[in-house]
Amino acid sequence: MPLVYLQRYTTEKGTLVACCDEELLGKTFREGKLKLSVEPQFFGKTAIGLEEALAILAPAEMMNLAGHDIVSAAISRGLVHPDAVIQIKGIPHVQVLRM
Repeated sequence: MPLVYLQRYTTEKGTLVACCDEELLGKTFREGKLKLSVEPQFFGKTAIGLEEALAILAPAEMMNLAGHDIVSAAISRGLVHPDAVIQIKGIPHVQVLRM
């Protein structure tokens, strides 16, 4: 089972969850004017299982996801609409704000 890094934040607008595939942590991807920095300070420093991450993401009001595994899983669970996903150097990335 794939591992992901996940960090939860409490904001005035609700819970923000940042989550990325394990192999992306610490890397930066650039394509044209787009830049995706997968920083441990934001995405967390502890790896957890994909199923546990999905359980944490489900009630979140905001999500910032990076990577094939977590984005595909979030789409499969209906947490993310596929049309909202962008690719930066082939890496799926999505930001979600539920209203």
